[in-house]
Amino acid sequence: MAEHGHRDFPLDPRSPGDPIIVTAVGTDYGVLDLAAARRWGYGWDPAKSQALRPKGRRMTHAEYVDFPACNAEASRQLLRGIDVKQDWLYASTREVEVDRAVRRDPRLRAAWDVWSHCVVEQGFTRYPDPVAAYSDRAWQRGNDGNTGHTQRERATAVADVTCKERHHTAEVWHSARAQQQALDITRHRDRYTAGLKALRTYRATVADVLRKLG
Repeated sequence: MAEHGHRDFPLDPRSPGDPIIVTAVGTDYGVLDLAAARRWGYGWDPAKSQALRPKGRRMTHAEYVDFPACNAEASRQLLRGIDVKQDWLYASTREVEVDRAVRRDPRLRAAWDVWSHCVVEQGFTRYPDPVAAYSDRAWQRGNDGNTGHTQRERATAVADVTCKERHHTAEVWHSARAQQQALDITRHRDRYTAGLKALRTYRATVADVLRKLG
């Protein structure tokens, strides 16, 4: 950006306008914290969204014009020596297939069924799994992904977490996921090894950049 004439460009700039910022929270297994469920339901403390926003001043419109090219160049430098299509993204592309296999696991489907009955017994909607409960449109998520924290939402989230704890739903889920991940790594070891090498290369490049920055 300095080479383009923007010598005082901030390290963590804000956009000229106010873009939509979505904050992802929770875990792969839905909500697990009972205290958080009581307070925020399937959402979170709004202050968290503010904490993740850029800290620098807004970019000027002139800076914003040059920013995409500079950002792309920075990414190219950080990813040098890495085959992005073949190695860098491999694990994330396999995650979709692994998740499908996990969802077919009969132990997990049985655990979800027990969890679902438990939630219904406490007077709430029947959901096929905890992800469906978390993503229910009734919670009316805003542009930042946060919910309205209504009494019904919070009560549902409490029942959700209570049933997970009572029937060890997350533990069964985690076990099924770990097993499928291990199988997938065994079947595609060479590709995963290449992906790990790419990750180590990236980390070494980032460490080098940070050393030069002091």
